Amino acid sequence: MYRSHHCGELNAAHIAQNVTLAGWVQKTRDKGFMIWADLRDRYGITQLIFDEQRTDAAVFQIAKSLGREFVVQVKGTVIERESKNPNLATGEIEILVSELTVLNEAQLPPFTIEDETDGGEDLRMKYRYLDIRRNPVKNALLFRHKVAMEVRKYLSDLDFCEVETPYLIKSTPEGARDFVVPSRMNQGQFYALPQSPQTFKQLLMVGGMDKYFQIVKCFRDEDLRADRQPEFTQIDCEMAFVEQEDILQVFEGLTRHLLKTLRGVEVAEFPRMTYDYAMKTYGNDKPDIRFDMKFGELNAVAQHKDFGVFNAAELVVGIAVPGCASYSRKEIDALIDWVKRPQIGALGMVYVKYEADGSLKSSVDKFYDQEDLKKWADITAAKPGDLILVLSGADYKTRSQLSALRMEMATRLGLRKSDEFAPLWVVDFPLLEWDEESARYHAMHHPFTSPKPEDFELITTHPGKVRANAYDMVLNGNEIGGGSIRIHDKDLQARMFELLGFTKEQAESQFGFLMNAFQFGAPPHGGLAFGLDRLVAILGGQETIRDFIAFPKNNSGRDVMIDAPSVIDSAQLNELHIRLA
Repeated sequence: MYRSHHCGELNAAHIAQNVTLAGWVQKTRDKGFMIWADLRDRYGITQLIFDEQRTDAAVFQIAKSLGREFVVQVKGTVIERESKNPNLATGEIEILVSELTVLNEAQLPPFTIEDETDGGEDLRMKYRYLDIRRNPVKNALLFRHKVAMEVRKYLSDLDFCEVETPYLIKSTPEGARDFVVPSRMNQGQFYALPQSPQTFKQLLMVGGMDKYFQIVKCFRDEDLRADRQPEFTQIDCEMAFVEQEDILQVFEGLTRHLLKTLRGVEVAEFPRMTYDYAMKTYGNDKPDIRFDMKFGELNAVAQHKDFGVFNAAELVVGIAVPGCASYSRKEIDALIDWVKRPQIGALGMVYVKYEADGSLKSSVDKFYDQEDLKKWADITAAKPGDLILVLSGADYKTRSQLSALRMEMATRLGLRKSDEFAPLWVVDFPLLEWDEESARYHAMHHPFTSPKPEDFELITTHPGKVRANAYDMVLNGNEIGGGSIRIHDKDLQARMFELLGFTKEQAESQFGFLMNAFQFGAPPHGGLAFGLDRLVAILGGQETIRDFIAFPKNNSGRDVMIDAPSVIDSAQLNELHIRLA
């Protein structure tokens, strides 16, 4: 037996007991006649004491040679600690060691294994197995485990059945780029790794499984960000004989359960917001509603006043930033520089200070009087003490720029609090998006999304106006999940493929298996997928997912620890009938 207890469980109740512990040496303190060592495992830290008077001489000598991260086993007696540490669960006791076995020596690690480490991100990624020993990463992975277990318990209690679907599937042209896998046994042919189990979960509904879920790896060969990895995990769900409201109720319940169980937070309501309203009011389809700063459209009160910049703009729109009328000119100039950055792309910014005495002072006083500016304040819901920030230009682009500015100001003002949670549903997305480059429609979600029943007639006459029977859950300004009611009628699915530019032959080649299945009694069905990585990060008070993944990739999609991707041996390439140019 390597250990009788772990390093986080001993306390004053164990005094005088003989115990066996095992773990890693966190650090040692050698006073010559007495040595202390902190022994660490996944569960905590226990202090060891080696006393020249009470410890065997041979054991004492071994203790003098201990280094950081040595793996050891000790046997000894639990004694009361003279200098207690209230910050440790085991801070009342220490172990008077009688036996010490070095199970494995260790080189000095390239960074300190402590909460506040001296290792940079690249170094810690290279030695990720060491980084996992640190409490912040270890606790993030344990938290992820708790989330996954609560999801499984909640859905299982609602009669959902977890079913595994294949990883080697067929490549499809819609969505992000596929990762492809060459087939050795089928020369010149390729599998794709799934971007989602979409068609398989629909087939499970045809198969009568009724309620399916899976915590599943998915893969997308796309550019990376802090909240995106080439391989990611979904909580993937599907239900038969349901309408949109049925699905929303189930996953509101799941989200409430997770927030209450894991964060102790009660959420009273999940507001519903249409896509059009979200874009008009917040400039994006995943608004953070923990704070206000709603958009105020100013065209009617800002144009035709001899200010050419606004007169030439498709949209003039502003927000009221609370309590910032006191900003200095230097601070405002820094904001103007911020919106002019290439990442944002604005050409400039107009501001209005709503002073505490009710007067308004702007950067365009030459063109607008107090009565004009008061209308701006009314439309943006500004109050005395607020700062109104205004952008102008092309409609979509300007909304996107102001949305980024809104989030930046909220961050600077501390309004995006990690311990506050504001979920909502965004509904009624467009079914289709027109792409000028390819001169055809693309599915805004995916080709299997059903139109809203009341918009069926528009499919033939005005396809661009058709709304999708789709919904996204947004939490704190992040899309954590999305789904839709699916098409279950073969003729409607064929019409959808036609709108997306598929020939009958292409539709048959890519999705014939699904169309055939619909001929054998497909029930009405729909579902939703949560991004587990992002959900866990937000529940954990973060927005970067990397620390909640055991072995993540870097921003170039590389695993710097194992050096992947890497070159394949020529013999393997020959077996796969692949020749590199």
